[in-house]
Amino acid sequence: MADHMRLSLDIMSVDRQSAEPMHRQIYSALRRYILEGQIQAQTLLPSTRSLAEDLKVGRNTVIAAYDQLLSEGFIEARGGSGTWVAPIQQNRGAAAPSKPACNARRLSRRGQTIVNGPQPPRNAGVINFHPGVPETDSFPFSIWSSLLVRNSRSRDEALLGYISFAGHAGLRQTIASNISLSRGINCTADQVVVVTGAQAALDLVARVLADEGDDVWMEEPGYLGAKSAFLAAGAQLAPLKVDRRGWNLSDPDLPSPRLIYVTPSCQWPFGTIMRIEERLQLLDIAERSGAWIVEDDYDGEYRFRGRPVPALRGLDHTDRVVYIGSFGKTLIPALRIGYLIVPRELSESFDRAVSITGQFAPLLLQATVNDFIKQGYFATHLKRMRRLYARRQANFVKLCEDHLGDWITVRENDSGMQLLASFRRPFKDSDVVAAALREGLDVQGISINYHSTEPEHGLLLGYAAMDDRQILRAVLALRAAFMRLERS
Repeated sequence: MADHMRLSLDIMSVDRQSAEPMHRQIYSALRRYILEGQIQAQTLLPSTRSLAEDLKVGRNTVIAAYDQLLSEGFIEARGGSGTWVAPIQQNRGAAAPSKPACNARRLSRRGQTIVNGPQPPRNAGVINFHPGVPETDSFPFSIWSSLLVRNSRSRDEALLGYISFAGHAGLRQTIASNISLSRGINCTADQVVVVTGAQAALDLVARVLADEGDDVWMEEPGYLGAKSAFLAAGAQLAPLKVDRRGWNLSDPDLPSPRLIYVTPSCQWPFGTIMRIEERLQLLDIAERSGAWIVEDDYDGEYRFRGRPVPALRGLDHTDRVVYIGSFGKTLIPALRIGYLIVPRELSESFDRAVSITGQFAPLLLQATVNDFIKQGYFATHLKRMRRLYARRQANFVKLCEDHLGDWITVRENDSGMQLLASFRRPFKDSDVVAAALREGLDVQGISINYHSTEPEHGLLLGYAAMDDRQILRAVLALRAAFMRLERS
């Protein structure tokens, strides 16, 4: 058996030019032979001296390889009889042939729901008209960098350990203090839960507050990311119909809700603002039904005429509203920092839930956001962005009127970072999206936001991240896409 083993190792060699140490090469080769069955269990291996002579390496090199294999259980030393391959394969059958895809291991039902509901892709290397993309060139990176470096050098246990899963104490207090002035919400720091972005907040809310089969009122049309989060939690969606005039809260077909998802400050995708009578009616419905309202305030900070509309939660005297905010659009998306303001009775539950789900954002980033806000840089940046986006929106609407008036209607909106483009002709927005991509332009149709009813077709065009030259280039590319469609 030993002679047979010696013959089978004739194919072994070491590469003296490789950066990998020779003992690792020997270890890796023997490990592979054993796992693949080329060296059978209960086979006597060559002595370290013999194998070293064959490979023309030092004996200590082979000893190091054998020691590693021994420590991992691939081989075993038997006193007086040498080194043998351990019986690790005796209960392993031969590798089964690959099975057809239909018999492959399946995802869980929840897993399948999650992967079937991703966000629409964004294509790299093209002009990007996608909604919700902020300007980053104007961000004060030098200030941000200095704050981040200072926090990185800190040895404060609050930044280095597991102190609070619900977020950095300073940032939670700062959010609680500022949200009262900016969005009309009165809360305490323990009601603030910091997570890795708005989508993480939606996922957390869905998992903590919705059981399988619960009815969730979902805006129709409404945000695709929210739909995916609620479906993944096993909820049943009931369409809360919205048009440019408002929300149909008196629809008799709506079931008694467990959750109600709304975007009242800038409805997605229409950009409509919920009127005060609708807000009060919605709060009454939640109180009567024992339901929670999920308020997604994704663009609430960006209002260009007058002050930002106070959040729905600011009217909530019965504590039924879970408010979701994010720094992704007011600072930079890559931060992946969002937050919830939860009813007081839920604060401890959400704190514990974050510790299980792992949706807590890095403390160093949270501390830096806190410093950025407290030292006044956030307010200055936000004011600058409001002015910039208002000017870009006006320019964008004029360019659309000048170059795209034959195909779409685009009107200015008081808030938001994107505008709804309605078709003048009976296009399918998926066809327009495909034609635009062939012109090097990435756009998003609005039909993907419909879940239960016949969709309206149009485009949701994000203008905020582009300067005047880039906007003109994008508008001309979209014009070429429409002309291509007309020729086809």
